[in-house]
Amino acid sequence: MVTFVDTVTLHVKGGKGGNGCVSVRREKFKPLAGPDGANGGDGGDVVLVADPQTTTLLSYHHAPHRNAGNGGFGMGDMRSGAAGEHLELPVPVGTVVKSVSGEVLHDMIVPGERYVVAEGGRGGLGNAALSSPKRKAPGFALLGTPGYEGEVVLELKTVADVALVGYPSAGKSSLIAAISAARPKIADYPFTTLHPNLGVVQAGESRFTVADVPGLIEGASEGKGLGLEFLRHVERCSALLHVLDCATLEPGRDPLSDLDVILAELAAYEVPEGQIPLLERPQLVALNKVDVPEARDLAELVRPDLEARGFRVFEISTVSHEGLRPLTFALADIVEKHRAEVAVEVPAERIVIRPKGSEAAFKVRVEGGTYGNLYRIVGEKPWRWVQQTDFQNEEAVGYLADRLERLGVEDALLKAGATAGATVVIGEGDGVVFDWEPSIASAAELITTPRGLDARLDPNTRRTTSERRERYHERMDAKAAARAELEAERIALKENAAHSGSEDE
Repeated sequence: MVTFVDTVTLHVKGGKGGNGCVSVRREKFKPLAGPDGANGGDGGDVVLVADPQTTTLLSYHHAPHRNAGNGGFGMGDMRSGAAGEHLELPVPVGTVVKSVSGEVLHDMIVPGERYVVAEGGRGGLGNAALSSPKRKAPGFALLGTPGYEGEVVLELKTVADVALVGYPSAGKSSLIAAISAARPKIADYPFTTLHPNLGVVQAGESRFTVADVPGLIEGASEGKGLGLEFLRHVERCSALLHVLDCATLEPGRDPLSDLDVILAELAAYEVPEGQIPLLERPQLVALNKVDVPEARDLAELVRPDLEARGFRVFEISTVSHEGLRPLTFALADIVEKHRAEVAVEVPAERIVIRPKGSEAAFKVRVEGGTYGNLYRIVGEKPWRWVQQTDFQNEEAVGYLADRLERLGVEDALLKAGATAGATVVIGEGDGVVFDWEPSIASAAELITTPRGLDARLDPNTRRTTSERRERYHERMDAKAAARAELEAERIALKENAAHSGSEDE
């Protein structure tokens, strides 16, 4: 049996960008004819595609980890690396993409709609792209950056025009099978329907979709039964059809009490902000199973009460198909009116181009620590530049320092109170740690010490010629004294030995 899954956590990872290449062109009589290292390829994206042929998220439940292709490395002779292959993931129309915290990222309600859920990394520049009049043959290249890696929650909300709601075994599955080509599982026990079923209904020139939602019971909005799990599939419907069982044999149940329970559960369910509450949408009532004589009598008895409440009532039988044609045409009228209202209310989307303005490319955050303040640089550009740097190459590190200085990082650190030797971290978390040494371009540049002092004017600890000569003479005198002491000890030992020999004779 096919399992229905309408909520899944997807682990996605964009492809890593390829590294740039360091290469120097060699020609006859020109051993160093200039750099020709090419760029690395960009990493592939993970893209969600709204596919009408996909009806469940089951495949992502069994295989939740999805990765796009990595970009190829750049090569010499200006051969760029290949771009990583994009990974397209088909999802049902009506899938809502959320963050792990519950924030809605995208709502895929249009067939064929695409949404990039994980961007691939950028390919690194080769030394040919990094060359300039001042740096004619760079001995380094930029590394490729990693793609986005994280988790998203996919939640399926069925896109249908009409939702069939009612108690279990009220005949909703039989009704959708009778008015459409859908063939859901039908049995004589409660909760036969374990997942929403969609059917397309043709009424005259109007065509609309109907969703069969698993049965609701009292307390469904609090988690009882299967109703709460599938009430989200009612959110997108423009009309509700209450299917009431007029032939139930359960004690204490009748169409009016069943309707009251269903209305209470629908009222307790909170729809997302901006949507019409469920009970404020058009509602019809279908009194089902009138092919049974007792059920027909009960339907005729409760019909005046339902009409007095303002409901439009239809007596139907899914077995004999009695009353189905008027019901489908009534639903078609409601759907067409709703479509006309939406077409009038929703104007054509205007494309507005808004310049980003002068937003700061980074921020400096001062954080206290055991060994003094720590200065953290947070921003997309500095972090990307750090990821692109090969720290085993001194020229690449110097290029990073130049880029950070041009961005204004040093000025911002000085304004934040950083001094020479301060600990600077680029990026969130552990990041990359540096001991900051500011660049001094002139004698009047940026004083960070108290008034009257200048950190650049440190005492000159280099010894003068006279000091070195004095130190040399001190060492020579010490050596001469040591030699004289050793000579004295040698003479004393020799005299002692001669004296001992005369006594023995």
